[in-house]
Formats: sequence, C-alpha cells, structure tokens
Amino acid sequence: MSVRLKSSTADGRLQEVFGAPVAELYATATGAGAPPALTRALQLRSFLALAEEQVARVRDRVHEAMAPDRDMGELSAGDRRFDAQWLEAALDARDGYRAALGELLRTMPPPDQQFRPGRMAQSVVAAALTPSLAAPAPARAGAARARRL
Repeated sequence: MSVRLKSSTADGRLQEVFGAPVAELYATATGAGAPPALTRALQLRSFLALAEEQVARVRDRVHEAMAPDRDMGELSAGDRRFDAQWLEAALDARDGYRAALGELLRTMPPPDQQFRPGRMAQSVVAAALTPSLAAPAPARAGAARARRL
C-alpha cells in the first residue's frame, strides 16, 4: 500500500493548515511551483505514517502473543525483548517525525505570505563617502584566517 494512502495522526493538522485533504495535497506537491513547506511537510508525513505503521505492527504482534487463549508454552522472553526494542525504536522515530512536522508547521509562513517564485525588483542604494571618511582598508582585511592544527 502506498504511503499516500496510509493515514497518520498528522492528517487533520495538515488539512487544517493547508486547507485541503491529504490526497489533494500530494497531488499539489507533485506540480511545478509547489510550496517547499508543503513538500517538506508531506515528506515528514510519509515518514510518520510508516513509523506509526511499525508501532501498530509491534503492538498487534505483542497482543497476539499475549492473548488469553494462547498456549503459555509458546511465550518467549527473547521475542518479547526484541519486540520491546523494536517498539522503542518505532516510538522514537514516530515522536521525532511528529516533532519535526510540528516545528515545520509552526515556523512556516502563512499560506498567503509564502514565497512565490517570480522576478522581484531589487532596489539599489548608493552612497558615497567623503574623502575624509574614506580610509584605506587594513592590510589583512578580507584575508582568510589561518587554520590552527
């Protein structure tokens, strides 16, 4: 299944921020001129959806192994330790992606103020120093600092 079709806990927030369902956001992101924030947000959302799927898989595997109708002789402490390690890694990844996506959504400019590609006029400011204020640059001005080893 495509990651675009998997749900994530961030889908509602993305729809709120960008004003469209996630499927439409993916379609918009593939077009020319897509806002960079949208592209980054959807990349993080994709990683988040995969991490959340891993969390669910481990949880479901543990629930199945620990089901009341299972034979107690099938329980394996080693398997549960492996599940605990995998779950910890998946939860760390999920938390990291959620934090990164939250930070991106918090710091990006509002949609009506996002940068649009195009030509912008540059203003030129010119100033002339009077000869009494103009001083020669020091001999080492602009010289790269020597690296110390």
